[in-house]
This record gives sequence, C-alpha cells and structure tokens, in this order.
Amino acid sequence: MIVCVCNNVSDRQIRNAVDAGMCSMRDLRQHLLIGTDCGKCHPCAKQVLRESSQKVTQLSRLHALALPV
Repeated sequence: MIVCVCNNVSDRQIRNAVDAGMCSMRDLRQHLLIGTDCGKCHPCAKQVLRESSQKVTQLSRLHALALPV
C-alpha cells in the first residue's frame, strides 16, 4: 500500500528501511522523503515504523534466545 502519495513510498519500503537499520521518522524523512511535502502520511508512516520496529525487536530477541551459550 502506498503510504506517502507525494513521494510514492509504500509500506514495504518503510519495512525494508527498518530492516536496514532505520529506526525513526527522521531517518525515513531523510532517506525516503516521508512527510516532506504535505505531511498527511506522517501518522500512517509512524504506525508502520512502530509495527516494523517491534517485529525486528521480537525477532532479535528470538535469535538471541536460540544462540547456544
């Protein structure tokens, strides 16, 4: 789904950016231009960012638990 119509940024691009290490709206603005025009996408982009960040954190915890000590 397109989150930012002005800059044609999808939720998939945001998730990929989070997977690549971006963790804030500032990062998304700087690299994907999210919210740099009209700003209507900001709430939706922030929600996608939050959900994606939580999944990355959960996966990291699972991987840490699976590592042999």
